[in-house]
Amino acid sequence: MQRHRDDAGVVVPGIDAPSTVACLRSLRPRGVRTVVGSESRSTPAATSAYRDEFVDLPDPETDLAAYGDALLSLAERPAVETIVPVREEDVYVLARRKGAFADEVATPWPDFETLRRVQDRVELFDAADAAGVGAPETELLDQWDDWDRETIVKPRYTVASPAYLGERFDSASIGSTEYQRPGTRPDPQTATERRGHVPLVQERIPDSREFGFFALYDHGDPVATFQHCQRRGWKYCGGPSAYRESVHIPELETAGRALLDELEWHGLAMVEFLCDPADDEFKLMEINPRFWSSLPFSVRAGADFPYYYWQLAMDEPITSEPTYEVGMGGHLLRGELSYLHSVATEEYPLVERPSLGSAAREVATSLVRQPRFDYAVADDPVPFVQDGMNLVRAWLDSRSDADPPAETEPDVEPGTGVAGDDGEAPTDTSQPLDGDVTRSAQTDGGPISRRSSRPSDRDGSDDADSTSR
Repeated sequence: MQRHRDDAGVVVPGIDAPSTVACLRSLRPRGVRTVVGSESRSTPAATSAYRDEFVDLPDPETDLAAYGDALLSLAERPAVETIVPVREEDVYVLARRKGAFADEVATPWPDFETLRRVQDRVELFDAADAAGVGAPETELLDQWDDWDRETIVKPRYTVASPAYLGERFDSASIGSTEYQRPGTRPDPQTATERRGHVPLVQERIPDSREFGFFALYDHGDPVATFQHCQRRGWKYCGGPSAYRESVHIPELETAGRALLDELEWHGLAMVEFLCDPADDEFKLMEINPRFWSSLPFSVRAGADFPYYYWQLAMDEPITSEPTYEVGMGGHLLRGELSYLHSVATEEYPLVERPSLGSAAREVATSLVRQPRFDYAVADDPVPFVQDGMNLVRAWLDSRSDADPPAETEPDVEPGTGVAGDDGEAPTDTSQPLDGDVTRSAQTDGGPISRRSSRPSDRDGSDDADSTSR
């Protein structure tokens, strides 16, 4: 549908990750009215100087159907042109009800059947196999029989919903990724009852870095791409990205594009890989089909994905320079503090813990040499302050609760890419980066494996899902 551009607006869900604020800082200076919707008024995006309006929304983790209804209500506003997905629940409800949203706003995201091939990891690894993209050996828990190896157990699905779990979703928690010690075998029946589905078992890849291939696709064609290597996670064994550097590695580009081409992808994607030291091949971990938590870093490096997304939604040519700077580094300061806390206080099997002194020196050195931060910027300082307040509040809560809050204790396991917001493999900052050392890299799709695809049929079904975790 076509609308007049005056007073055009975008809805961005407000979450704890910096991706929401990055969208506001990119779009508001270009005259796009920004509406932040969230279940929490403490989201840093609510305090941004680039936020025009805040709207209370239901919590998608407790009532996914009501959350979808609320987003659709915002989409019906005359000035709203599109909605930006920043978490799995966002893209799930947008894709599940794509037909209804398409009547109101531009829909630069996949249809539900394509999304399911990503959020169902069995289908995702089948797609990787068809695309010739490497992946760790993976089986359903009740089919795996080699328990003498180092393995992980992880959810099959990335969202708990009736579409994936059926009638069992209301009483089950899909759970997180768990390390399985060699020689021990989990009980399949117990695990299935607890998670509401048969989880996956995957061989552990002892890689110390996670590589991200980021892309925006237009009905099967790449219009912008970016790469980074995670150097430190929230934990010394891994976790969401605390420090990362931009890279350009042709083999990573080839693998990422091959998989997204196979899926005939439309919209945003972060494809996570580990490099297997056994054969130096990039092995697929997962796809995040929405904006990633380290989005501010991508923008700072020259890949302005929020603006590219807006241009795609508005059916405008993407005219920005199709390059980004290679060798740049960027930090989430809260993540760096979490990393140092992990080094000082935690133990993880099979991952050597660095000394606190060497870890502190590495963090300090990179802060001086690469002073770029996800939240902390001079012209919009309050989100950084709010994020700090949230961190202190979460720490105080964790002191009085045996189960620490999710935002301060992300689920990780050694040597794997864990389902999460962004980059979750262990890191080793002593290793050199691979790939092209030139100062810029293509982000416009280029000539690699490019092919035209027709848009998939839109899914007009309504979503009656709700979820309790």
